[in-house]
Amino acid sequence: MSQPAGKAAPAEAILLREDANGVATLTLNRPKQRNSLSEELMRALTAELEAVATDSSVRAVVLAASGPAFCAGHDLKELTAARSGGDRGRAFFENTMKLCSTLMQAIVNCPKPVIARVHGIATAAGCQLVASCDLAVAAEEAKFATPGVNIGLFCSTPMVALSRNVTRKHAMEMLLTGEMISAVRAAEFGLVNRVVPQAELDGAVAHFADTIAAKSALTVSIGKKAFYEQLEKPLAEAYDYASEVMVKNMLARDAEEGIGAFIEKRDPKWEDR
Repeated sequence: MSQPAGKAAPAEAILLREDANGVATLTLNRPKQRNSLSEELMRALTAELEAVATDSSVRAVVLAASGPAFCAGHDLKELTAARSGGDRGRAFFENTMKLCSTLMQAIVNCPKPVIARVHGIATAAGCQLVASCDLAVAAEEAKFATPGVNIGLFCSTPMVALSRNVTRKHAMEMLLTGEMISAVRAAEFGLVNRVVPQAELDGAVAHFADTIAAKSALTVSIGKKAFYEQLEKPLAEAYDYASEVMVKNMLARDAEEGIGAFIEKRDPKWEDR
């Protein structure tokens, strides 16, 4: 349908959301820019993750992307344009890094598991996105890199998420060389869970999402939070914390129901409480 005279076509949203069967799919939608993380896109994605966090109808989240790439990192044209300011871009750069850090933490802090659906390239902050997600499934042709060192800008913020996913030497290999690694290599590093043919990507992602969506949302949220909390603690403190979490979890209605259903050999009926 043509637009009325004098009216421009509405701009397509840079972030799309589709909900089905307890799964919210958030799709980065800047395909011409390889879904680079502009200030606007980071704000939109953070806001949607915060909305999902309190949406009781959502039990799992899929982070996907349109076009030929998953995410090429920060929008370098936007960053370069900011240099024309009197402070050579300092204020804009500081705000961009703060927005990025807030976004990555929103993924980790979201009580719903977030699954990255990766195709094409995931580079720099795009690789950071993958590393920040709880699970990741990649198409066979997907490639990953933290290439900042190649342009004089070490990937310091992507390093935070990357170094919490892979071994130190694998992280340093990516950070110091800036070279692309294959999806298979990324799986060997521990950056992604599964590598599948492109035609099977949606099915593999759906398997994870649907499996998680069938669990008690309360139990999953307790477990996700506990996982990241204990990682930062010394061993003895981690056990003390995890033991406390287990006791609280045992007192939940869903734990009582789940254990009872297992003993009685029937399917549990979750109430998420």
